[in-house]
Amino acid sequence: MIRDQRPEDDATVRQLVEDAFRGRPYADGSEPAIVEALRAAGALSVALVAEEDGEILGQVAFSPVAINGSIRDWYGLGPVAVRPDRQGQGIGQALIRAGLDRIRALGAQGCVLAGAPGYYGRFGFAADPRLQSPGIPAQYFLALPFGGEVPDGTVTFHAAFGVA
Repeated sequence: MIRDQRPEDDATVRQLVEDAFRGRPYADGSEPAIVEALRAAGALSVALVAEEDGEILGQVAFSPVAINGSIRDWYGLGPVAVRPDRQGQGIGQALIRAGLDRIRALGAQGCVLAGAPGYYGRFGFAADPRLQSPGIPAQYFLALPFGGEVPDGTVTFHAAFGVA
């Protein structure tokens, strides 16, 4: 079952995110703090968890991004995390698809992320030379427009992504 994250889930989600990213070569350990900082700033536009038999197995977060300094109904996906013993079972995919549906319903024009093209390509994400984000190699900065025009410019994630 996929549902909205609730305040009573916070500690479990923090531990889940920490466990999911621990030891990953692309992780720097800040991922749990990013989720908390987004929540504290009121910047979690969509925060979902996957639950089975009362246990939280995964989470996904979406927050607004700025393009050339202004908010344009584009969102950033991440972090997304699945409990290590349940990875590879489609939980992350289900969370991402549900979250993308949610931001579309909010009027989103598109979504961006930093991630593996091979994984996120299955959802329609691809590198787009019109969009870039400082510090993220172009091949890993991926966009998914929802039918409108893709803006041209620099994407800035919420300040929460800068927590150490």
